[in-house]
Amino acid sequence: MKNLDRQIVALAIPMILSNITVPLLGLVDTAVIGHLSHAYYLGGSTVGAMIITFITWLCGFLRMSTTGLSAQALGQNDRQQSLLVLTRGVFVGLTIGLCLILLQVPYLQLSLWLAGGSEQVQFYAQQYAEIRIWGLPAALANIVVMGWLLGQHRAKAVMWLLIFTNLVNLSLDLLFVLVFQWQVQGVAAATLIAEYSGLLAGAVIIIKGRLLPDGIYHSFIKLRTRVFSSNELLSYFKLNRDILIRTLCLEVCFIFITFQGARLGDNVVAANAILMNFLLLISFGLDGIANAAEALIGKAWGEKKTQSINYILRRCTMWTVIFAIIYSLIFWIAGEMLISTISNIEAVVVMATQYLPWIILLPIIGCWCYLYDGVYVGITRADIMRNSMVIATFGVFFPLWLLFSDYQNHGLWFAFTGFMAARGATLGWHYYQHIAIDTKKPAN
Repeated sequence: MKNLDRQIVALAIPMILSNITVPLLGLVDTAVIGHLSHAYYLGGSTVGAMIITFITWLCGFLRMSTTGLSAQALGQNDRQQSLLVLTRGVFVGLTIGLCLILLQVPYLQLSLWLAGGSEQVQFYAQQYAEIRIWGLPAALANIVVMGWLLGQHRAKAVMWLLIFTNLVNLSLDLLFVLVFQWQVQGVAAATLIAEYSGLLAGAVIIIKGRLLPDGIYHSFIKLRTRVFSSNELLSYFKLNRDILIRTLCLEVCFIFITFQGARLGDNVVAANAILMNFLLLISFGLDGIANAAEALIGKAWGEKKTQSINYILRRCTMWTVIFAIIYSLIFWIAGEMLISTISNIEAVVVMATQYLPWIILLPIIGCWCYLYDGVYVGITRADIMRNSMVIATFGVFFPLWLLFSDYQNHGLWFAFTGFMAARGATLGWHYYQHIAIDTKKPAN
């Protein structure tokens, strides 16, 4: 038990520390913009960021599938397969990013039309998105690299990679916005440069860490036909199709909250921007335990030690609950202070404080969906994740919003809380009805 707990902590703590640098950086971005003179700066950068992160989050399938496949290749001790997983993922990520750059004009026009909001919010959202979209190839390739490193149980490498990337982003944020006075454009340019810096750093980590097979050039030549093999790509995209549908449903909910907030006014969308960063801080932290579950369960699955999966899940559950309680206590005790630190616009602070109880409640309700996502990523059963997300989105989120839309922003947060609860409940039900029974059978 102690040995497994040490493995969980060794994987989870670096992932938690690295994961929370992303929303922490988002909070810094929000704080920098939130101290400018008008709420529409923050509203515009939030909408612009959502337009770009819609793509990166939608392509989260690249990270999830890469982690599961990389962990299984590690369990099989197959370095050639591991290299194939990395190469194919980076190729797909770069291709998607380049296609979005080519299609940026219609994509941005459609997104801004859907977003709505005031004229000022629209103007600054477009400024932000027109810069950030050029970083998509690097951002998507980075997702693959981090997923692959995690599958190889290199959580510390992921931690240092994210810390480096976010320090670059933070330094340039302060320089461009506070010194050069570039406002929203400065935040976007800082992130763009950081994304390409992170990709370069990831390549250095992989090469210097000797994580690739010996004779790398010859290995690439051998794998070239497999990377572009129609059969293997079909199998790869079938796995990713289910994760894509799952992520699309999640994105629809996030975008609906952002865009609906924009329609409720500049102060509401600015307040929701602060709260959504708190939510990301929670989710990325709890994802650290889920990431440990992915790596450990994926490796056990690759080794065909399926009987150990239930035990791994029990220990991960304990750590998930501990961290969920800690998060709720932090926002209960210090939430109002954190909001006041991020923005000094009184109307925005009052608005965000009004909806803070939803953030206090969400870690306890939402921790289960993060944990079970980790299980299903590890065993590469994306179809179950897809089904759960479809039910939660269209069977819970939107019906609850329609029923409680008269409560406006409270209705939005209530619908989202129900959505998170439904995800955890459906995944947990399936696990104990099907997977838990199967894993009790002796390993082959």
